[in-house]
Amino acid sequence: MQKRLIVSDPAVMMGKPVIAGTRITIELILEKLAAGKPVEQILDAHPRLTREAIQAALAFAAEALQADVVYPIAEAAV
Repeated sequence: MQKRLIVSDPAVMMGKPVIAGTRITIELILEKLAAGKPVEQILDAHPRLTREAIQAALAFAAEALQADVVYPIAEAAV
């Protein structure tokens, strides 16, 4: 049986999805990656985090977006 890497508990970080056994939110991981932080730097900053957990966070985000209705963003006039 595969260990569940992402959990959501109303008592932890207001129920936001986190890496199991931590208070590291999926949101935080995505923000750091989007800001251009290398995976190694994220891992160094959060010793309880693993590469597998970062991959799980990305997979979770992709799956969550599949369930949402996405509206196109209009391009700003130049």
